[in-house]
Formats: sequence, structure tokens, C-alpha cells
Amino acid sequence: MKFRIEAVLEVLRARGSEPVAFRELVSRCGVAKGDRLGFRERLDRQVAAGVLRKVKGNRYALPEAGGAITGRLSVHPDGYGFVLPDEGGDDIFIPARYLRENLHGDRVEVRVSPPGRLGKREGRILRTLERGVRRIVGRFHADPDGNYLVPEELRLPRLVAIPPGGKSGAIDGQVVLAEVTAYPAPRQSAAAKVVEVLGWPDEPETEALAIIRQFDLPDRFPEEVVAAARAVPQAVPAEALAGRTDLRDLLTVTIDGETARDFDDAVSVMKERGDKIRLRVSIADVSHYVQPGSALDAEAYRRGTSVYFPDRCLPMLPEELSNGICSLNPLVDRLAFTAEILFDRSGGVLESKFYPSVIRSDARLTYTAVRKILVDRDPAEIAAHEPLLEDLGLMEELARRLMARRRQRGSIDFDLPEPEIIVDLQGQTEAIVKAERNLAHRIIEEFMLAANEAVAAFLDASDVPSLYRIHEPPDPVKLNDFSELIHGFGYSLGSQEEGIAPGELQRLLEEVEGKPEERMINEVLLRCMKQARYSAENLGHYGLASPCYTHFTSPIRRYPDLVVHRILRHSLAGRMGEKEKERSAATLPDVASHTSSRERVAMEAEREIVALKKVQFMADKIGEEFDGFISGVSSYGFFVELVDLFVEGMVHVSTLGRDYYRYVEKQHALVGERLGRIFRIGDRLRVKLAAVSTERKQLDFVLAAEEGGVAPGEVEPDGEFYPRIPVRGKRPPGGAKRGKGKQSPAGGGGKRHQRPRKRR
Repeated sequence: MKFRIEAVLEVLRARGSEPVAFRELVSRCGVAKGDRLGFRERLDRQVAAGVLRKVKGNRYALPEAGGAITGRLSVHPDGYGFVLPDEGGDDIFIPARYLRENLHGDRVEVRVSPPGRLGKREGRILRTLERGVRRIVGRFHADPDGNYLVPEELRLPRLVAIPPGGKSGAIDGQVVLAEVTAYPAPRQSAAAKVVEVLGWPDEPETEALAIIRQFDLPDRFPEEVVAAARAVPQAVPAEALAGRTDLRDLLTVTIDGETARDFDDAVSVMKERGDKIRLRVSIADVSHYVQPGSALDAEAYRRGTSVYFPDRCLPMLPEELSNGICSLNPLVDRLAFTAEILFDRSGGVLESKFYPSVIRSDARLTYTAVRKILVDRDPAEIAAHEPLLEDLGLMEELARRLMARRRQRGSIDFDLPEPEIIVDLQGQTEAIVKAERNLAHRIIEEFMLAANEAVAAFLDASDVPSLYRIHEPPDPVKLNDFSELIHGFGYSLGSQEEGIAPGELQRLLEEVEGKPEERMINEVLLRCMKQARYSAENLGHYGLASPCYTHFTSPIRRYPDLVVHRILRHSLAGRMGEKEKERSAATLPDVASHTSSRERVAMEAEREIVALKKVQFMADKIGEEFDGFISGVSSYGFFVELVDLFVEGMVHVSTLGRDYYRYVEKQHALVGERLGRIFRIGDRLRVKLAAVSTERKQLDFVLAAEEGGVAPGEVEPDGEFYPRIPVRGKRPPGGAKRGKGKQSPAGGGGKRHQRPRKRR
């Protein structure tokens, strides 16, 4: 579509100072349904450029129609920060000199200056609207000159005063939770009092509790929620079956990880004439037990999602529901919501329908068992599951059809290896291994993706307000930089004038498969992607190349899925009148924002505990050498991921010798100006572990002794030279520009088990 900013400006000028909703702009500007995503992307580009302003309620206005911008402050450990606007759009850079009275997480009001020569918006904090940090986790230190706290969070002040009488029995060196009693002010530092002693460092329970408190994760259910859960019968009564489709005679199975205890989904397949296959995805009917407005519902909304640590789970629902009556356990009756889809021989959808059901799972299968049956052809597993073999073979056939169809439409599949933390009974890390993703995982992923897409398409076609899982296209500037990077390796992307289609990126990933630069290109492209999120507007899912997608398949552990179940039930029952639609349209944006925020918190907490476990695992390996590759580059050094251990540490630029290294951001490289030595993302090299900091969750590497005169960063182990990077211009004053570090991936979803891999 051709975007004319003049048409939008004309609509906004006609409304004066009143903002205009996105839906109205779509209608007034004559945007076709299939062009909404592109229209939204172009509007947001104009917001980033300062031509438009985005305000609460998914509305747009002229810049002169409003004043300051409000948002959440994110502070970098080096002192500067960014404000993430409440209404979306690009972050606003806040120089360090304007942050002396604010803390990471504060909600602030900012005056924004016009974009500079680099197109970046810079601002100054006018006032603090809401403090983001009320409690701080850190190590307590007793000192003759005064007690103090060293926060675990590196983005908080490095020292927080503990006034006399505020230590609450804490002993020097212990990890504590402290409540802020004074915020930074002119001539005054932050102060706090200890409210809970968490324990001694390096004890597994202390580590987990510290991260739980640091991210303010609920780890106990309120008494009224516990009582409500215990009051739910643990068997399905006969009267609950009224109005439900009885699927108990169908062969139905669950397929999950070995350690999974809650089973959201069960699947059943049937071959029909004309080489058609009918799939039934039955999802736990949590909405039957968790009613809107109840104590169970309020607590589930507050949590938003279950949180998974290597040795435990913080569930969204109490165990009586999550592992009990809601879980699709084998050989017992369970209430479900079923998506029934008929596919043709090419994986296309011929028909779909949705209904409340009752099922009885015939078997609780694991990914490992299914892999042994379908891939390894293990005689023992085949004999043990003989009644299921025909259905499992049919599941494989359907999954392969769906995979082929997704590839054909351009769905992006990042199949990067991910770590799995193995812990012993005491919570200590035994090993870090590559998480398996076999055919069994792909079968369930494809079936869940199909069900989510079918439900989303039905609700969208019904014109019913709902929650969608959206993934917006990558930033054009980042894609342009990425295109320049891969050009040096002989690859190219198509024209970016109207944006890059996801299929073009998937084509590139297939083209680099098996090449030395494969891992590097996958990693950099992943960092170009935006993070998927929930929205009351259907803007499509870029990574899946899907015009319509939602989350329906995991209501035990995700609140948005529970919301979608309720909307689907009301829609099917004809209870979505105009008043109900208006009520949903008014509340769903807040639900989307809250659940997206809770998901981000859960992801950060999970990453934090994994990072800690990795550092502790390496603590006794100082001085050892390892093979690795550069996984990230910044002005102050580069990150190295070890090949066999899935552990990442830093090689600081100060350890690289006497040369001056310039950071070439677009090439993700450090270039020596005197010797021309290059360290670029993806380079293979050998490093030695020099230091381990469990407090900062940081590993420091140095380059291992080089042999044969071949310097890492100049030549690949197989002898292939990387193209030279031209270095132009003079040395920048004060050093090279600091890199932005690693970014969160667009994330996947589909289905998540004990250790989730994707959040689509």
C-alpha cells in the first residue's frame, strides 16, 4: 500500500487537539484490512520521527496537541538511561546528568527535544510520577562508618545506606531484602531498612529467593485463593457434562517433557477420505473453574503467567488446579475446550470448529518416548506403545504437511541451540547441556500453532474484540544495517522499500545453513526482531507470517489464554452483544499491556537465574581453556559463548594488546587500527577463564595463547578469510561509541513446558 502522511495529518487537524483512534484512522484513510499492519508500522515511524504523537488508548495526535511524554525509566549500569513511553514508540535517551534523583523503574514525565543528527530523541526528566523501586535485594555489609547495602540489580545505585536500627538482625555478608526509606535527592543518597534476611550467598534456596524478591514475583498464594482452590472438586461431576461434546471414546494423548506436571493440551488425529486429516486439539477448560471476578481470577491476573526456574515453578494457579482438576492427566475425565480442524493433503485448512468438550487422555507420552518410536525405531518403545503407533505415524504425517506449508508462506524458524540447566537434589548445577528439540517437539508445536491460528481467525472474522498475539516487523534501520553486514559474506535481501517479507528472511536462513557464518547470521538477525506481545488490535504475527494469531493453548500457565477461552465461549453462545463488545473493547487494552509486562518480568527473572547457575557452574574452572565463538560485540570488548557449555563471558578490550580497537557497530566488529586485526560476531577462537563474579553474574575471559601465528578474528579455522572492514575517519574523542548490548528476542510461544524455548 502507498502511505500518504498528508491524509493522516488532514484527519488529525480536523479534530484539533483531540486524539484519533487507530481504528478511525484506518477507516478515514481507506486502509484495507490486509494493509493494517503496514499502516500501523508507518504511523509508528512518523511517531519516532516526531511528526505524530501516540497517546493512551491506541490513539494518535499532532505533536503540538500535547505536552510532555510519560513513561518508564530504564537505567543502564553505566549511568545513562532511556524512557520507554507509555504509549509506545521509540525510547527517549536520558543523559546521565539528568538521572541523579531517579532510580531504575521510576515512572517519569519527560520533556523531549527534537531528534538530533542521528535521529535519536533526547529528553530531560521534569518530574517523577511514581517510584518503580520500593524494595531492593542485595548484600548487607556492616561497617564501622555505617551499614550499607550493595544491590543485586546493577542498574540501581551501587551503595544504599542502612541507617542505625535498620539492619533487622542481618549479619555482614548476608543477602537481604530492604525497603526503601529515602530516595535520591540533592545532597542525599538512597536509604533503606532490612525487612527480610534471605540467607547466605551461594546457597541454592537463597539464590532463588533473592531473584524471586528482586523481580517481585509472588511465591505464595493468599489464604482466600488457597481456600478457593481447595474447595474445587478433584473429580468431574456428571452435571458438568451437560452441553459438552463427549470425546472420551477418541484415542487422545498428551506429549510433554519428562518433568512436566501440568498438562494443558491433548491431541487426537483421524484419517479421512481424500487424504484429509482431522485434528482435535483439546485444551484444559480453566475458564470453567476460574470465574471472572473471583479470588482465583484476581490472583491469576496479578501473576499473569507461570514462572519457570531450573529447579521449581511459580505457577499462575494453585496446585489443586494446575496439577489437579485442570490438568489433562491420563485415564481420568477432564473438561476441555476443543479446536477441531480438517486439513487437506497440503496442510490447508478446509474447516474448523470449536466447542466445550469432555475428554479422557489415553496416555501421558514424553518427547523422548515419541522420538524413540518415530525416529529411532526403538523396539522396546514400539512394543510398549503398540496401540498408539498408527496415530503417532499420522501425527508425524500431518506435522510435516503443516511444517511444509509454514515454510512455503515464509514463516521464520530460528533453530538455535538453547541451554538446559541440570540440577541435583540440593539445587546445585550438575551440567549445562543442549536442550533437545526433536520431531516430537515439532509435532506438538505445529498442532498448537494451528489451533491458535484457527481460533484467532474465527474471532477476527466474527468481529469480536479479543486478545491477539502480535509480532511487528523489524525496525527498517536495523534491517538495513543487517543487510550491509551480510553483503560482506555474499548474501543479499530483496528491496526494502515496502519492507522485507518474512519469507525473504527465512530464505536467507536456509541459504546460510551449514556455512561457517550460519550461527552469526542467525544471532544478528534474531536481535533485529521486535519482541512479540499481546494486543487488543490484530496486527498480525510477522515471524509466523500469519495475518492473525492468538494464544489459546495454555490457560493453566498464561492469563491471556484464559481470556481468549472466555471470549470464544461467549461468542459461540451468542452472548457477545454490543454492550459486551464495548465492555471488552474498553478493558482488553489494559489486559494486553499488563500481561505483556508480566511476561517480560518472567522472562527477565528466568534469564537471571539461568545466568547465575551458569556462573556458579564455572566457578571452579578458572585457568581452564575452552573453544568458543564471539556472540556479541561492543566498544569495550566482545562476548564469547563456549561451544560445549552454552556459557557466555566477556573478553575486555583492555586484554587485547597495545592496538587501538574501533567499534564498527554496523559490522558487529572491533577493528584494530594499527594492525588491522578484526574481532567480529561469529568468529571462532579459544579463550581462558580468568575470573568469575557470582555477585555480578559475570565471567571474564582472555584470549588463550595463540599458536602458529594465526590471530583470532583474522581467519576462520577452516582457512576461509572474512572480508576486510574498511575503517574511515579519525579516532573519536573519548573512545569509540558504546554498543547497545544484547536485546530480547521476538520470542515465540506455541507451547511451553518445564523449560520454555519459544514464545511466539
